[in-house]
Amino acid sequence: MHGTRRFCVTAPIMAALVATLWLPLCSAAEEAIVERIESLNAGFPVKTLGDRLMADKALSAFYSARAYEPAWQSPELRRQLISAVEHASDDGLNPADYHAGILSELALRPMSDFTPELRADLDLLFSDAFLMLSSHMLEGKVNPQTIHAEWTANRRHKAMESVLADALAREDITGALDGLRPADPAYRRLMTARRGLTALLGQLWLPLDWQPTIRPGARDDRLPEVRNRLEALGDLPPQPDSSGDPLRYDAPLEQAIARFQARHGLEPDGLIGRDTFRALDLMPVERLRQIDATLERWRWLPESLGDTYVLVNIAGYELKMVKNGEEVLRKRVIVGQPFRQTPVFSDRIRYLVFNPSWTVPRKLMIQDQLPQIIHDPEYLSRLNISVYRGWGADREKVDPATIDWQSLNRNNFPYQLVQEPGPKNALGQVKFMFPNQYDVYLHDTPGRGLFARAARSFSSGCIRVEQPFDLAERLLASARDWPRQRIDSLVATAESQTVVLPAPVPVHIQYWTSWIDAEGRLQFRNDIYNRDTRLIQQLRQPASGEGQHLTPVTASENAPILPSTAKRSDPPKLD
Repeated sequence: MHGTRRFCVTAPIMAALVATLWLPLCSAAEEAIVERIESLNAGFPVKTLGDRLMADKALSAFYSARAYEPAWQSPELRRQLISAVEHASDDGLNPADYHAGILSELALRPMSDFTPELRADLDLLFSDAFLMLSSHMLEGKVNPQTIHAEWTANRRHKAMESVLADALAREDITGALDGLRPADPAYRRLMTARRGLTALLGQLWLPLDWQPTIRPGARDDRLPEVRNRLEALGDLPPQPDSSGDPLRYDAPLEQAIARFQARHGLEPDGLIGRDTFRALDLMPVERLRQIDATLERWRWLPESLGDTYVLVNIAGYELKMVKNGEEVLRKRVIVGQPFRQTPVFSDRIRYLVFNPSWTVPRKLMIQDQLPQIIHDPEYLSRLNISVYRGWGADREKVDPATIDWQSLNRNNFPYQLVQEPGPKNALGQVKFMFPNQYDVYLHDTPGRGLFARAARSFSSGCIRVEQPFDLAERLLASARDWPRQRIDSLVATAESQTVVLPAPVPVHIQYWTSWIDAEGRLQFRNDIYNRDTRLIQQLRQPASGEGQHLTPVTASENAPILPSTAKRSDPPKLD
């Protein structure tokens, strides 16, 4: 260690002086804890029994508050933490991040069997495991801003050293950790589904030939394996051996295929084609990773989504409104194309605009509208788009026939394009506003036929809502004098009007490729923006100690890893 065993290298000078005076009076185990905390405070990474301590700041705060007294003398509390660590995979987390191997191997033996040095090591490992696991359950393992640059939401925060102290005082490690999980039942249901899927790990899951398509009534050598797979996934009830020709695509199998297709966001047409085979070939471990990504995204959300809130699932092409825990509305949505992705964030819907005009964003004016105008001279008049020179109150309307559109480009475009209110307006006849840095909002659309498609990523980033006046009616339910009849009458006038909500309603725009639906069915969707891939890679990396309340070790590149006296490879030294 650095200096003598009597000098405590801590950041605050007073703390160092106190530790120096106190150290000769402490037990051998407490002295060993002090030495390890000294190294962490000095900025050096520390290994105990071969595993590195991660929660450096929280460990220091926790042990200094209890005068460096060991915390894990109770075998029952150790058993509770070991069980929680071993079941961390239920939350999509890796038990190895929380010293699972060492704790399971040594920690259930009586502490009196071990030397003071080894007791200190185990105590620190238990505390480190709790602090890391509790932080990951509360806020997630991965920093969302490293995955989604645009991600913003009010994350949940607690001082983990206080959570640990309270859990030990109440002698309830299990309850303390469980209380940190997202409280929404959707999270718990997904955990349960994950546990069920783990039973499929290790089963033979050979690739299927994707061509040709199998149609109802046909005979095909691939059908026995298709049946086996659907039975394993719960879409097809187990069939008796004498139930018919296993190579025939019969009615029960067709119904099972339609259920499977619906659960995977495919057209439930009963045809076993390329997309259906692709979903059938998805291995159980890949399904588990999708669930793990969704569980992690749940942990990024605020502790409360709101008594009443709107939630949009980008990957599921779906919007729902929840009031007092009950789903009161569900609608299909159209989201951004892969090259104009809808961002993930939370905000609050503050007002509605009926019969809106649409000021075309500059990027769209140049990339989308300008080529259309050049190609079709009637484009602007047909879509009721006005042209203005300048901006704000000083702008003036310009006759588009007087403009040389061929001469314009992104460096020379002094105009605004404004689509006036009307049935052809790109925003439809209502938009739902939550002003944000991305200029993204919910709105109606004149192209309602696109809602019938299974995959609906067609927009430029905003979210188009099917039957939007149902949502408007729900949002205005608490406002005086805004019944559905008045909404319909206002829309019929084609006059623009802004209506402020009595109280802003939270809106959460999320990206979930797995969830449990209202009927209890496990749903999967394609990773349309390829966002799961990076998140899953990060989840599978060893824990780094990074987090809101677990500051990572900042040792220099050449700083040594300081081991404890007892290494993991050494046999425990008995008194």
